[in-house]
Amino acid sequence: MLTKPANVLVTRPEPKAQVLVSYLQKQGIKVCSQPLFDYQNFTNAQAVSHAIKTSNIIIFVSAAAVKFAQQNSPITQQQTNQFFFAVGKATQQALSALGINQVITPTIENSEGLLALKELRDVQAKQITIFRGDGGREHLAQTLSERGATVEYVESYQRVWRTLPKSIAKQWQAQQINCIVVTSNAILTKIVEIMNLFACTDKTAQTYWREKCVWLVASQRIAENATSIGLQHVINMNGASDSIIGQQIKQL
Repeated sequence: MLTKPANVLVTRPEPKAQVLVSYLQKQGIKVCSQPLFDYQNFTNAQAVSHAIKTSNIIIFVSAAAVKFAQQNSPITQQQTNQFFFAVGKATQQALSALGINQVITPTIENSEGLLALKELRDVQAKQITIFRGDGGREHLAQTLSERGATVEYVESYQRVWRTLPKSIAKQWQAQQINCIVVTSNAILTKIVEIMNLFACTDKTAQTYWREKCVWLVASQRIAENATSIGLQHVINMNGASDSIIGQQIKQL
């Protein structure tokens, strides 16, 4: 798909961005990083403590959700019949580091993967708390509610978008970036917005990003959105772990 060796742009937030960059560099892959937002605490001890004490099922959708919840109140198992779920391996590892070792994780690391788990099929009359950031999809909560559960959110962090130089997309093109890693729809929307601003003053830029660049995305939902806005070379990695990203880049 690429006519030249991959020159990768990582857009995920820190600290995961630098971890991924280091991993890819060890694989001999040319890579640079530009996080588009930072995390900031968005909850309080009372909200976290109440959720942990009263929920039968606790779902964490990211490692950041674990981190900021823990900063407010210790995450511990409060009931013998209490179950912890993590959307992916990184989130599971974040919980394991806190001593929560019995964590159920889907093979496909997204809401659909969680909903396919047999442990979440019969949730009638269960109290479920989803720890996440501000905003995000409603599909997981809506489906669990339809299955008979009472579902609440604890939004433990918020995204604070960085103010980047107006010339940043021009810099990326000058660096000959030809592969971009996108791990959320929010990041996709923001980076396309940045590139469209550049394209207003340089019409060849729009062709470059849409037709020449490979977009590696973390899920089918992101892939569909990317394709719908005209990005031509979109690959769904079905995950966002360092190893999955590295393996996919090597196959380009």
